[in-house]
Formats: sequence, structure tokens, C-alpha cells
Amino acid sequence: MSNADELLTRAVANVIPRDLAEKKLASKKKLRIYLGIDPTGAKLHLGHSVPLRKLKAFADAGHHVIFLVGSFTAMIGDPSGRDSQREVMTRDGVENNFQTYKKQASKILDCEKDVEVRYNDEWLGKLSPTEFLTIAGHFTKQQLEQREMFVRREKEGNPIHMHEMLYPLLVGYDSVVLDVDCELGGSDQEFNMLCGRTLQKAFGKREKFVLTTKLIEGTDGRKMSKTYDNCIYLEDEPNNMYGKVMSLKDDLIPTYMECCTKIPMAEVGEAAKALKGGKVNPKELKMRLARELVTMYHDQAAAEKAEREFEKVFRDKGIPEDIPQFRAKKGMLLIDALVESKTVSSKSEARRLIGQGAIKVNDKPVLSTDAKVEKGITKVGKRKFVRVIFS
Repeated sequence: MSNADELLTRAVANVIPRDLAEKKLASKKKLRIYLGIDPTGAKLHLGHSVPLRKLKAFADAGHHVIFLVGSFTAMIGDPSGRDSQREVMTRDGVENNFQTYKKQASKILDCEKDVEVRYNDEWLGKLSPTEFLTIAGHFTKQQLEQREMFVRREKEGNPIHMHEMLYPLLVGYDSVVLDVDCELGGSDQEFNMLCGRTLQKAFGKREKFVLTTKLIEGTDGRKMSKTYDNCIYLEDEPNNMYGKVMSLKDDLIPTYMECCTKIPMAEVGEAAKALKGGKVNPKELKMRLARELVTMYHDQAAAEKAEREFEKVFRDKGIPEDIPQFRAKKGMLLIDALVESKTVSSKSEARRLIGQGAIKVNDKPVLSTDAKVEKGITKVGKRKFVRVIFS
């Protein structure tokens, strides 16, 4: 497979129109490619890594790539995939999230060297009412109402706010200002990106093609999302990352290999074929995938250690060698200790896990949310441990 072919196929859901993409890449000219992100959250997961890796691939192929921060549009909130309106963000909140985002994204691409970073409040914050009405005049009410999430909300009797309907026009105008050959993003962004294609034509700019990347499922088989608590985060510590990968459904292995790693596509194809034909133990492929991902986001030594720890805990029913220690006060509620030790993200998460029987203290299930902390080993789920001592 040629480099150009892989740019248009690996981890790709759709290319619109494909003949334009093939023609532009065949020209050998340096193309302008951009990925827009609204930093509405601070933690990046493997789902976010898919378009970031594709942007990096275009940069490595010698193209000019642009990392666009939705510093204006994030304050509105992308309605894609949402059943309700997003909370309004401040400009400072957006910038703070992006700095954290950039630090994590640097595990994939260098924002100082690989890409040009732009902020869309540079132009969207200066649009006059007349200019905005000119942009809006290129779309109809019926076009905007066709979005799947709007159709669903209307059927369910949930409100659709005007600024949400106008969001695609604003992000579409980004393409006009940047005058790009290609915009890439997750497949849930296809409508927004096609709005940009329409506007580039309307404003006499170059014709762009749209490349959508695949959305990956999380550890519970649903779309990877913080909302579902099913994410593998780029900053997960090695043991947790390894364990999460090992918990994936078997049929997700080839997709993760293709979308989230550098494993050659020939090997990915062989793995998929062997898995489908029952000629390989899925655990072996997951271990290969887990080692690869932990090595990418940490290092080889961390991957080897995580694998040993996984085998010790899951095969031998042991306790990891290096587990965090928390100094608690006698009489402290267990849920408070779990939050303070950062073993869980919130009290509500702790209560939910206790209700599911997923928390054990010294190998005994915790049955009450009013349980007091005890000295010894507290286990949360299948992969998290904390050693409690008293001060």
C-alpha cells in the first residue's frame, strides 16, 4: 500500500469526494490540511488520538497541517452527538483546557514543529452582523434541521437552541478563512465539515475534500466517551492502560490496531483474518496491542512491567508490586478516602461502584456507602489498588 493510499484508507471512515482527494494527492503539491478541535474537556482518550494521528500522518507526508483551536466555537458548544445543550464556556476556560490538551497531544504530534496552531476567535469574534447573514444565506432551515441529533431531540420533545443550529455555519467559515485542501475530523463531524466545503465554493476559495476518521468503541462496547466512563486515556498510568486494553471486546482488536497504533496494515489484516477464523487466541492479540499502546504513551520498560503485573493480578490472583499508598484518618468514610487518594474521580463514582459490588477491602466486598476506611488493601474494580495506612 502506497503512502497516499494509506492516507486515504487507514482509520478512515469516508472521503468526500474521493476523486478530488486522489487528484490532489497525485499532484504531489503541498496541501493545506486542518483539524479543528473545541477544547471543551481537558482529558484526551484514544478516540481523540485517531484524527490527531491522521493529522500527524499528513504532516509526515510533507503537507502543511493546521491545528485549529475552536476558541470561539467552544464557547457555543458543538451539538454533535448531544441530547442536550452543552454548558457555555469562557475564553479562559477554553485556553486552560487547550494547554492541557496540547500537552497530551504532544504524545502524538509536536504542536511547535509539526503544525501551525490557529484560534478561530481571530476571525469569528470579528464578524459583523452583515457578514454573518451572508454566511447564513448559503444554507436553508431544512438543511440544518436534517442533522440526526436534531431530529432525535425534536422527536423526544427536547429543545434545540438557535446557537446550536448555527454552529455548523461558524465552523464551516473556518474553512473559508484557512482556505484548505482538506479538513479532517471524526465521522460525527461530517455535517459540519461539509458545511465548510459548501462555503469554500460559495466564497470562491479552493475546493476541499473532507476526510472523516473512524470512531472507536470504549471498554464497554459503546462509543468511547467520558460520559460513559469507558475511556482509555492518553495519560492513564501503564498498569491501568494495559488492563483496560485487555478488557476490550475481542472483535475490537483489529480496529484498535488500525486506528490507534503504528502496527503495519499487513499485520493488522493478518490478525483480523486469524481472529475471524479462530486461529489465534484473542488474548495473545490483546497483549500485543496492549504492549504497543503502553510503549507508545510511556515506554517499552513500562509496557513489559505492566504485562508482568497483569499476569500476576489476573492469572495468579496477586497484588501489584507498586501500588499507591494513602494515609487516612481513623473513622474516615471510605468514599472520602477513595476520592482524596484519587482512586476514584468522585463520590458518586464511589457510590456507584459500591452498589455494583466492585470495591473490596482486604478481599471482602464493601456493602455500604457509609463504610469506614480500613487499614490494608482496597481494590476498586479489576485494576485499581490502594494501600491504606493510618496517620
